[in-house]
Amino acid sequence: MILVTKETPHDTRLQEFLFQEAASRWVFFLTAALLVLGEVLVVSASLEYAQKFKSSAHYFWVRHTIYLAIALFLGAGIYRIPLNVWERLGSKILVACFILLLLVWIPGLGRSMNGAQRWIQLPGLSVQPSEFVKIFMIIYLSGYLVRKRHEVLNTLIGFLKPFVLLLMMVFLLLCQPDFGTAVVIMTTAMAMIFLSGARISQFIVLFSLILLAGTLLVVFEPYRMQRVFSFVSPWENPYASGYQLTQSLIAIGRGNWLGVGLGNSVQKLFYLPEAHTDFVFAILAEELGLIGTVSVIGAFIGLFWASFRIGLQAVKKDFFFAGFLAWGIGLVIGLQAMINMGVNMGVLPTKGLTLPFVSYGGTSLVVSVMLIALLLRVGTETSRRGAGALRKA
Repeated sequence: MILVTKETPHDTRLQEFLFQEAASRWVFFLTAALLVLGEVLVVSASLEYAQKFKSSAHYFWVRHTIYLAIALFLGAGIYRIPLNVWERLGSKILVACFILLLLVWIPGLGRSMNGAQRWIQLPGLSVQPSEFVKIFMIIYLSGYLVRKRHEVLNTLIGFLKPFVLLLMMVFLLLCQPDFGTAVVIMTTAMAMIFLSGARISQFIVLFSLILLAGTLLVVFEPYRMQRVFSFVSPWENPYASGYQLTQSLIAIGRGNWLGVGLGNSVQKLFYLPEAHTDFVFAILAEELGLIGTVSVIGAFIGLFWASFRIGLQAVKKDFFFAGFLAWGIGLVIGLQAMINMGVNMGVLPTKGLTLPFVSYGGTSLVVSVMLIALLLRVGTETSRRGAGALRKA
């Protein structure tokens, strides 16, 4: 005997509310797991390097822990700020983006490292403004898509307006140069506008132009061309242009199924450059093997799924700013993680992007936690709306 039950609107709202709560919990626990893993991997990957070149073997781990404490403090503060405050600050946040990107060029304030002018030197720490531009861009664009949604969906001018501002940001990023962040910001913006309902025909010409511009930027910049060649065939020059990638691939290959064990990596012993920053994923693969690697990839996929689930529930409740914000956060974290892991595995050319929550890098860690705090705020406010609808029902 088969029983057929009719689902009521109240049942549907209850189901959506429970899904929303579950997605927020997944975000919290997956982020916590990645942060703990980051603490472990930073100390493992940097111990010998810090012992030789810094004042203490725990130099990088201590600084990473301090940055994590700052990140959690700022994240807790951001979580308490209502989303309508961020929505009202849209234009001011846009101005802040450009000011931050220009500050790196002020003599005595800006700091150059490895040929890149990306940092602001403050007492006791360096700050990378381009990391904050990611979060500010998402907030501004989410507000723009709410205010000008009709124009974006129905007129070419409304569709192109945000890209004019984004191209100005990208130009300032490329002057530093920071090609990786420029790629993440532009790809996220395009995806957010597409998800807001823009027609795919509007993207065809724009995507073609961006692809052409990206190709020209690579072709006419020698160091980028060198990265492409070393990415295509790293083993042809394993001790020069292909050195970093070949050492990363050796680390990943040594990991096998279960890894060589935490702390037992050989590649971190001065073979693999940037082992605790951009290439910490390779050390993870070497020490924890395929099982650890797949677990971390699964954690980022889970975060990506949860952010889109939270955003979808917000949009269903006509809470568009929150929905676009959640999608933007998921895209930024997901893209950066995908690019970093792709670089480590030789799937993508070197970009200089950290692995969110895991790599050593103060500003990146702080901004990643701030993004999660905003995402949890979206989940909380959307759940409140769902709870209110349930009570009325």
